[in-house]
Amino acid sequence: MDTQKTDRSLLINGPIILPDRVIAGHAVLIESGYIVDIVEEGAVDESVPRHNVGGRYIAPGLIDIHTHGSMGYEFNDGTEEAFGAIIQEQVRHGVTGLLATTSSIPLHDLLCSIDVCRGWMSSPKQGARILGMHLEGPYFNLAHKGAQNQDNIRVPSDGTATELLDHADVLKIVTYAPELPGALELTSQIVARGIVPAAGHSSATDEQVRAAIQAGLQHTVHLWSGQSTTIRVGPWRKPGLLEASLTYDELTAEIIADNRHLPATLMKLAYKCKGADRLCAVSDATSGAGLPEGTQLITGNVACEVRDGVAILLDKSAFAGSTTLLGDMLPILVNVVDIPLPEAVRMMSLTPARIIGADDTVGSLRPGKRADIMVLNEDLTVWSTFVGGQRVYAAQHSTL
Repeated sequence: MDTQKTDRSLLINGPIILPDRVIAGHAVLIESGYIVDIVEEGAVDESVPRHNVGGRYIAPGLIDIHTHGSMGYEFNDGTEEAFGAIIQEQVRHGVTGLLATTSSIPLHDLLCSIDVCRGWMSSPKQGARILGMHLEGPYFNLAHKGAQNQDNIRVPSDGTATELLDHADVLKIVTYAPELPGALELTSQIVARGIVPAAGHSSATDEQVRAAIQAGLQHTVHLWSGQSTTIRVGPWRKPGLLEASLTYDELTAEIIADNRHLPATLMKLAYKCKGADRLCAVSDATSGAGLPEGTQLITGNVACEVRDGVAILLDKSAFAGSTTLLGDMLPILVNVVDIPLPEAVRMMSLTPARIIGADDTVGSLRPGKRADIMVLNEDLTVWSTFVGGQRVYAAQHSTL
């Protein structure tokens, strides 16, 4: 545990969202930044300070394993200013942990961002906790580059991967196209360093995905976005990355649950195929998150603008990521996709934590885990956010 001054407090008077159910009449006991226990209200000495949430939901803080930026900044920027602005905006939306996600930028810029991320991990500052880094690229198929800058896209066989993978203390996920030259060797290298290999921005066939699974592929990013799908070769139908992602239990997967990238029917299909333990929600948020409608910006060195909850290329040919942060997606999963509340929260907390191997310390309200907590209004909007037991965000006029 952290070597800070020992203190105890209780979060009371709200239903508590556990991974499999919602319970009432209990409180969360916090000490020195960690959850001590979930206890019956009234079972703790009256001298322990109580924070009354006024009947609101008490839930684990959200974990976003695929988020690029907000408020005009991206993790690509590789600056202290950018990292600080992003993590402070994230806690306003219930996010207490995230992976700083980069896109296909020049190698020296990636290395700069990795160095800045390492500093934030070793010396956390106020805001969402940075749990590591997600490299989304640069080893992608140009046919599925989306908003990625093609000038910076590489192939795994070019010899640059080793320089990136030497930073395994920071990297948690590396996303690449598994059909590219050298991709199977890259998969093995990623696994050997304890990093999660993920497929994305890819034209892979089902056979190529299965070969990558044999090499250790574990995860696929943003279903339907940048993924190959079934084609016909003569009379034969050949499934792609999308169908493999939905089918194989060895793979976890993501959806961008902003109700823009995917309509409700596709989100329902993903949930039906993968379930709440293999499917997580991510924001894939760009620097446009938190900025006004119509704002023009650069993401991954590509020009786009904020329109109707997404970042879209100026020629309107493709999305360039979301401008909706994770907390604003929770009501969509519950009210639009019809996922039960405990499972929807799990898809944004425990499941992503498990995907990156952090579920022993974060992701649910369990004794021994960090007291990273969000408090939700009845309409599932965020009322307060706690990181390490300290309240770092409170909605206007909220009191505890």
